[in-house]
Amino acid sequence: MSTNETIHDIIEQAATSVGSVWPIHSFVTANPLSGFEDRPFYEAVQQAEDLFGGDGYPSADVFRAALDTGQIDPETLRSELRAHGYEEKPSTLLTRMETEAEQTPEDDDQSPHDAVDAVLTKWLSAFLDEGQATWPMPNRERGFYAAFRSAARYDRSLPDRSAVDGLPDDPAQAIEQAVSTYPRDQLVDIFEFHLGRLPGWTGFVKQRAASGGAWQTTYPITLTEYLAVRLVLTDCFDASLAPPTYPTESTRTEGSTQEDDDVPLPELWLNAWEATYRTQLVEAITEQRQSASTPADGETAVTLGDGGRPDAQLVFCIDTRSEVIRRHVENAGAYETYGYAGFFGIPMRYEAYDADATIDACPPILDAQHYVADEPADECGHEHGRNRFDTWADSSRATTNVLKSLKSNASTVFSFVESAGVGYGLALTARTLFPARVYDFLSATSERVPSDADFCEPALDYDPDGDGALPHGLSTTEKVEYAATAFDLMGWDEFARVVAFVGHASQTANNPFESSLDCGACAGNAGGPSARVLAAICNDDEVKSALRDRGFDIPSDTVFVAGEHNTTTDDVTLFTASVPESHESDVEQLRSDLETARAGAAAERTESMDASTAGTRETERRATDWAETRPEWGLAGNAGFVVGPRSLTEDLDLGGRSFLHSYDWQADESGEALAAIVGGPMVVTQWINMQYYFSTVDSAVYGSGSKVTHNPVGNVGVYQGNGGDLMTGLPLQSVKAADDDPYHQPLRLSVVIHAPVERVTSVLSQNPDVTELLDNGWLSLTVVDPTQNGTPFEYDGNLTWTGEGARESADDREQPEKPAAQPMTADD
Repeated sequence: MSTNETIHDIIEQAATSVGSVWPIHSFVTANPLSGFEDRPFYEAVQQAEDLFGGDGYPSADVFRAALDTGQIDPETLRSELRAHGYEEKPSTLLTRMETEAEQTPEDDDQSPHDAVDAVLTKWLSAFLDEGQATWPMPNRERGFYAAFRSAARYDRSLPDRSAVDGLPDDPAQAIEQAVSTYPRDQLVDIFEFHLGRLPGWTGFVKQRAASGGAWQTTYPITLTEYLAVRLVLTDCFDASLAPPTYPTESTRTEGSTQEDDDVPLPELWLNAWEATYRTQLVEAITEQRQSASTPADGETAVTLGDGGRPDAQLVFCIDTRSEVIRRHVENAGAYETYGYAGFFGIPMRYEAYDADATIDACPPILDAQHYVADEPADECGHEHGRNRFDTWADSSRATTNVLKSLKSNASTVFSFVESAGVGYGLALTARTLFPARVYDFLSATSERVPSDADFCEPALDYDPDGDGALPHGLSTTEKVEYAATAFDLMGWDEFARVVAFVGHASQTANNPFESSLDCGACAGNAGGPSARVLAAICNDDEVKSALRDRGFDIPSDTVFVAGEHNTTTDDVTLFTASVPESHESDVEQLRSDLETARAGAAAERTESMDASTAGTRETERRATDWAETRPEWGLAGNAGFVVGPRSLTEDLDLGGRSFLHSYDWQADESGEALAAIVGGPMVVTQWINMQYYFSTVDSAVYGSGSKVTHNPVGNVGVYQGNGGDLMTGLPLQSVKAADDDPYHQPLRLSVVIHAPVERVTSVLSQNPDVTELLDNGWLSLTVVDPTQNGTPFEYDGNLTWTGEGARESADDREQPEKPAAQPMTADD
């Protein structure tokens, strides 16, 4: 192995501790501690605290409030504490936690490394800019290291600019020179320390280099280049190359374990909190299962429409916000709803009509496999709509360019401000004082101007060569497989006259984190395009015929349509340009009932936001109010993931806290559908859950702090203030009602699967990555076994289970009666 390869390998090993960070315009909710998932959760948070300085658990005050409000069951807490040798009162233990937190040293002194961070972030923001800067950094096409070498001699903030003279051309050689006096076995720790100083920028460089893309291809940067520049700056500022202390060997051991006595006290409180929620969720599901009157395990008890079929079937994303709208849709009429990952199973690179760039509309754990573009439909009647759209788009683009030129041109900027000031002032006044009226104006405008979905359709004709890295469209075989997989995973055996695939997106103003409210399964993009692609596939006559041959009895009068759920206003838009006249009345009735459902869902959600007014008008105000820091709660509150038929949850109000994925174990004899859910959506929901968890327990380190002081940079992220590291997580306002009042309950994900426990065990045995997450306590799993009368089994590590059915001779032993739980406060 060459010297360069050795350095690259060491850098790659050191970089595993830093999670990937995606650009803010395509925000991906991911576990910031993903690099530590190969070890127990309580070890991971301690090691991450050593590296990043962040808290890994809720504070004692948060635990105290959870106990006082009944979110932590007293008996569950007592049991958890006693199992680890704690006999003190909860109040005593909480005081101990507070004392330990106060004793944690805070390093307020400025160090040379802080100066390195400040200068390095300046260079990174200039190089990694994605179209925001009017004057871009020169020589970016040569790569970050080369561009830095060419311009660093002019940087007056460097105390020793001579250090950049004579640098080797190869960044790996520059690193070799910098660390030449250190033993080889210390380099991982040294590199990890430097990469961990700015985990936001490091994570962004790591993700960009790994995924490629247009910006990376044009202006390349690697972790090797990034680290070389950092070490050069470290020398300039005479900062120590080595970290303050080296980790012990035990902290370097992957998957290391500790004795029970070493489990930190906050972990036990968190376990009790999660067990309380999980018990309530599982008991509600098992009780619902026992009381369900459905004749078949995978069916719902929906009141059927004329002819014994539901009036329509709607497939929503598994997103927790869909749980709310689904309940209200079902209450509005004879409708069945299903849950499916919001990219609808199609890993595609999508290009909208008149778009400047493509997007990968699939989860980050998948690579895009198809290129799909929106193209104008051939049918007569669409040309007028296309012309109107083109005219409006061209005018808007020209106006934007003129305004940008006037505002950035030194000879026109002052005269422009003087002449246009009154108009801008009126617009600002309207947006500030009358945001709901602004919503009305924008809605009226959108009604006059057609959307691209009104005259475009996804181009699905197959071209294996295409003109890029991916084949264009899909082959017939691929279309059939994607449709069949969707129906298999959801356990469908009958079809209504109208079947709607409903993606989701958000609507906010003046919000850099807007994409964090869009579809996570679509990598922080809108889900409407994915829904339109699957609807087009299912409407294909050749695909329908092939699906019938595979046992899916699709009636000749079934029409598939697409839609998009606006999670901010709960408005559901149906894309019905291709709906035949025979189904127009069905679609109009569905639209009417969706408005009814919207009103109910909006009233429920605005109540959770303590809004002064409730209902749709309040959600519309929040969607257009540019001063609104909390347009919606997003996925705050998420704590559960239920995999099973709708009959398990259809009469339950889960409070928008559970992801819901449809699954019928009886239609999945091979277990392939369950394996796809466990290896895909279950992993993605765990990412989302961990992002919300860590953004709540330490908003400054793992979140992004307050929106009030955000400073967008380079169209890739935000600073806090005027510089520093990229903030990696969610804003404080997305997870907290106030600075010290978390709205999101920071709990690890509780997964509930409705399937035979043997099948789940088999699936886990073939998915070691998910099993490792479970064994290390990053999430929990309960199986409600339909073959054992709904007996719940809790995963207990190493592919073993606890529960009534898992205990040896449980039925032969007389069980003592469990005493009723007594009310408890922290002082008990």
